[in-house]
Amino acid sequence: MSSSAGKPRPATRAGLGFLAAALSVLTFHAAMWWLLYQAGLMPPPYPMEPTPPFGVPVIASLVFWGGLYGVLFGLALPRLRGALPIWGFGLGILACLVGWFVVAPLKGEPPADGSLLIPIVINGFWGIGVGILAPLMMPRRRSSQFS
Repeated sequence: MSSSAGKPRPATRAGLGFLAAALSVLTFHAAMWWLLYQAGLMPPPYPMEPTPPFGVPVIASLVFWGGLYGVLFGLALPRLRGALPIWGFGLGILACLVGWFVVAPLKGEPPADGSLLIPIVINGFWGIGVGILAPLMMPRRRSSQFS
């Protein structure tokens, strides 16, 4: 699980990053979505409508894709300095940019169509959650006094 230096190996960091980001979709992302729903700005959270091409529920797709971004975060974790929730917010902004300028055009939709603020708020809050959860999930080096 850990390398000889006491730091988690890349595969461990990637897997735990995936898990942290997937959990952040179900908690932080969904909590902000719920608040925006309460304000009348979003449909209900945890959408179950099928998504093409496989017909999986929207929430399952969000969890999967969020988890993939978490792999990147987990791998980058040892190099990140400063407040990890801020780095996580940056991850949320990256997810917005990819959604607007890569995914939307691939679907034949115009880039950055519609509200820009709502995706930044929801994905930014999700990213903050990744920045909080990922380091909490990483194994820590054991103290030599107890070895």
